Amino acid sequence: MTKELLFKNANIVLPNEVVQGNLLIRDGQLADISTGTANSAGEDLDGDYLVPGLVELHTDHLERHYSPRPKVRWNPVAAVMAHDAQIAASGITTVFDALRVGLDEDSDITAQDTRDLGDAIEESQEAGRLRAEHFLHLRCEVSAPDCYDGFSLFADDDRVKLASLMDHSPGQRQFTNLDAYALYYKTKMGLDDDAFRRFCEKRMAESARNSAPNRRKVAEICGQRGIILASHDDATTDHVSEAAQDGVRVAEFPTTLDAASASKQAGMAVLMGAPNVVRGGSHSGNVSARELAEEGNLDILSSDYIPFSLMQAAFSLGQVVNGISLPEAIAKVSKNPADAVGLNDRGAIEVGRRADLVRVRLDDGMPVIRTVWRAGERVA
Repeated sequence: MTKELLFKNANIVLPNEVVQGNLLIRDGQLADISTGTANSAGEDLDGDYLVPGLVELHTDHLERHYSPRPKVRWNPVAAVMAHDAQIAASGITTVFDALRVGLDEDSDITAQDTRDLGDAIEESQEAGRLRAEHFLHLRCEVSAPDCYDGFSLFADDDRVKLASLMDHSPGQRQFTNLDAYALYYKTKMGLDDDAFRRFCEKRMAESARNSAPNRRKVAEICGQRGIILASHDDATTDHVSEAAQDGVRVAEFPTTLDAASASKQAGMAVLMGAPNVVRGGSHSGNVSARELAEEGNLDILSSDYIPFSLMQAAFSLGQVVNGISLPEAIAKVSKNPADAVGLNDRGAIEVGRRADLVRVRLDDGMPVIRTVWRAGERVA
């Protein structure tokens, strides 16, 4: 039996314009878009915005639910459900949960914890417990001795659709500035100067020993399995050249304008953090996402560690960067990330696409998410 749902009197954010009109959903797909006043019965949205369901490629948020305090472990299924509820309530209908592969002494979780979380996501998706659709994103810390072993725990896991290659050792990429590295790790781990020096020496030695071989192995396997590759925190044009040779398609959080520009020229989609947009700059002192947007070098936004920041950044980007329309900003959190990972059935309000939708009302400039639908079914 055909199931239809009609929304009337909405400001509909299409790929290239905002129109006031009506939207018909039929059997979970977008069936018709019309302007003017609809005569048939339907839900009156009272002029609220309808935007496509957001697509999140990189969120570290799940670990906060699984390990809410040092040495505390929550039930993985309960952690996934709590994470999923916040994701959906933030307007995200497709999410790539970032799971760490390759751990070091400052990690509070193990490789088995990561696999348990992956299992909990997959079991919960199959059981119909989740509001958003979840995929796996493996954050591969290539400098870590156990990177490949952790990666191997996800061999033949079809829900792994994205893997990022990262090296957080001192002097590399995000932490080319050792002052920023010292501030981060001294504070996080409570290290004095001598302990911090030993910590840096150990991490740099591990990077020199492990990064290149782990990077090659992970990139090769991802190429064989059709997993999209992302680079992480590229700082130089040499980093970008290496990423291009590895087959990288998404440049996550480039730390300099030069790296972002080179990534764009190499055909990669450039991803930056939505919190960077909202805060007006990087918490690590790296290049501003707003600056990249001004230069035309920003394709995708990720909520990273604050799920709601994705919608907040989308509605504020055009206000803080000249020349960016609301449809262009919304595309950076919906169509562009979907296209980057080959999910061409969603991410835009177009006839024939999946009916992933978010009803949003602006209240003193703040987007208020009122209702969320995935494939035409209300999930939040």
